[in-house]
Amino acid sequence: MIDLQECRKEIDKIDKEIMSLFEKRMKVCENVAEYKIHTGKKVLDPQREKDKLRVLENMAHGEFNTLGVQELFQQIMAISRKRQYQLLTSNGVEEKRDYEMVDALPLREVSVVFQGVEGAYSYAAMRAYFSENINSYHVKTFRDAMEEVASGKADYAVLPIENSTEGIVTDIYDLLTEYQLYIVGEQGVRVKHVLLGLPEASLDDIDTVYSHPQALAQCKKYLEQHPDWKITKTENTAGAAKKVHEEKDKSHAAIASRAAGELYGLSVLAENICYNEKNVTRFIVVSAKPIYEKSAAKVSVCFELPHTSGTLYNMLSHFIYNGLNMTKIESRPIAGKTWEYRFFVDFEGNLEDSAVKNALRGLEAEANRMRVLGNYGQQEEQ
Repeated sequence: MIDLQECRKEIDKIDKEIMSLFEKRMKVCENVAEYKIHTGKKVLDPQREKDKLRVLENMAHGEFNTLGVQELFQQIMAISRKRQYQLLTSNGVEEKRDYEMVDALPLREVSVVFQGVEGAYSYAAMRAYFSENINSYHVKTFRDAMEEVASGKADYAVLPIENSTEGIVTDIYDLLTEYQLYIVGEQGVRVKHVLLGLPEASLDDIDTVYSHPQALAQCKKYLEQHPDWKITKTENTAGAAKKVHEEKDKSHAAIASRAAGELYGLSVLAENICYNEKNVTRFIVVSAKPIYEKSAAKVSVCFELPHTSGTLYNMLSHFIYNGLNMTKIESRPIAGKTWEYRFFVDFEGNLEDSAVKNALRGLEAEANRMRVLGNYGQQEEQ
C-alpha cells in the first residue's frame, strides 16, 4: 500500500521547488515592468499570452494536465500583470483621468432636478441631501432628469438606483452608460408606504388603487388581501396621491408616503402596508462635472468583457488582489450584442488610493471598455 505520509513529504518538497521558481519568475516579471515603465509599452499583450499558452499546452501530457496547465499559467500570467500594474503605479506612471478632487461638493445655491413631483421619495432624498438654499424642480421621466444635467440646465439630478426589497432600477443603470454624467453622492431613504384616500373615504369605499410599479410590488401582500381592488400603475407614488386628490373620487386610493398625503390633503386609510419593514431606497446624485470629495469612500465602475471563458473571474480578481471590498455587482445586457453583458461594480475606496489605482489600471487594460462612474460618499438613511 502507498504510504500517505511519504506522498505528503514528496508534495512538500515539490511545492518548495515551485515556490522558488515562482519567486524567480516574479523577479523577472519586475524587470519586464521596469522595461515597460521606460518604453511606455502596455502591460497586457494578448497575442503573446495566447502563443505562450499554446506552447505550454503542447508540452503537457494527457488531456487533464493540458487543461490544468492552461488554468495554472493563466493565473500566473494574471498575477504577473498585477505586479506590473503595482510597479507602474508606485513609479508614478499614472493613468490619465478627468476626475478632480475637491474638499466638498458645492451644495448651496445650485439647481437640482428630480423625477416625479413634490412629495415623492425622490423629493425626500433631495431634501435630505441638499440644504434649503437650492433651486429645485421636477421632470416627468428619468431621461428628462439626465437631459437637464447633461444640457447644463441643472447642476445635479437625484435618481433612485436601488431598493432593498425590489432590487435595482434598471433604467438608471442603462442611462448611466448612455450619458456622460458622474455619480457624486448618494442618499438612502427609508420607504414607509401608506394607503391614502380622500378625507371622507374609508377602506370600504375603495375599489381602485394607484401607485408606482415598485411600490405596488412592495405592498403586494397587503393588496392580495383585497383581490377585488383594481390596480393602476403610475409614474411615481406622489403622482398617484396627486391623482386621487384631483379626481375627488372617494373610491380611489394611492400608495405613497405620508408626506405626499399631507401635501395633497389626503387621509391615511392604512399604515404599515409594506411587507418589508426595513424597506430602503438608495438614490444617487449625478453631475456633469467629474468631481469627487476628498473623503469619498465608494467607487462605482462599469465594464464590458470579451466574450470568452474566465474573463469575469479575471476582472474581479483585480479587486481581490488589491484588497478592495466589493460591495455590489450587477449586470445588464448590451444592446445589439446577443448574450453579452455590461457589469456594474461598487467597491470601497478613493481614487487617490494606490490599491484603487492598481485595480482600475488592470480593469481598463483587460476590459473591452471600462468607465469610472463616480467616487462618492454615503449619507445616512433618512
